[in-house]
Amino acid sequence: MDKEKLPHSQSALILGIVSIFTACCCFNIVGIIIGIIGLSQAKKAMAIHNNDPNQYDGINNAKTGKTTSTIGIVIGVISLIWLIYMMSTGQWNVMIEQYQQMMEEQM
Repeated sequence: MDKEKLPHSQSALILGIVSIFTACCCFNIVGIIIGIIGLSQAKKAMAIHNNDPNQYDGINNAKTGKTTSTIGIVIGVISLIWLIYMMSTGQWNVMIEQYQQMMEEQM
């Protein structure tokens, strides 16, 4: 008998990878939210697999999705803390001004 693909395992993997990307490159809050959803999907997949391990294939995707989602959440939280720190100390405005000067020099 062929094994079925494990439900939610592929979505957990994809969401984990997307959470890392969005936490690093886009918006840290979005990365955290996507990472939490990815963890939820991985948990569902692992629960289904644990009910009948011989019926499903793809537990490695769920495990990797859990790992990548956790990494995305950690990166998102660290970058959120950094952003709050920069804004609260006034360094955010300095950084934006430096960025604008660099952009003007390039043009």
